Amino acid sequence: MTTVRQISVFLENKSGRLLDVTRRLGEAGLNIRALCVADTSEFGVVRLIVDDPHKAHEHLKDQGFTVKETVVIAVEVEDSPGGLSEVIKPLVEQEMNIEYLYCFLEKSQDKAVVIIRVEEAEQAIGALNVAGFRCIPPEELYAM
Repeated sequence: MTTVRQISVFLENKSGRLLDVTRRLGEAGLNIRALCVADTSEFGVVRLIVDDPHKAHEHLKDQGFTVKETVVIAVEVEDSPGGLSEVIKPLVEQEMNIEYLYCFLEKSQDKAVVIIRVEEAEQAIGALNVAGFRCIPPEELYAM
């Protein structure tokens, strides 16, 4: 299976908390590849793809943060109008619920990478592969 480990950090919604997380990851020599912030009035969730998720998890936990690792899928998508809807289509056709997704651009190509969280990761990867999409293996994603 070509799944990726994502780190989720739960933070109080107050000034400086995101800076604290990103600074501590940088001091530990960890490179952030993608980041998404979701918030409510009282707390936030920072979802991160980093080059060494296990090290990031342990480091942030040791620093007193509430951290969770989650399995997600990284899918390569054409960076063009309609590209995102095309990657969503095979999942909807399989009646899968997308819990969340976020995107980032590759540096060297005209491609976007979509990070997708679904409950049925293996089934989603199969549906995406059949539809002609490439799921990016962790070692390649972490090195981008």
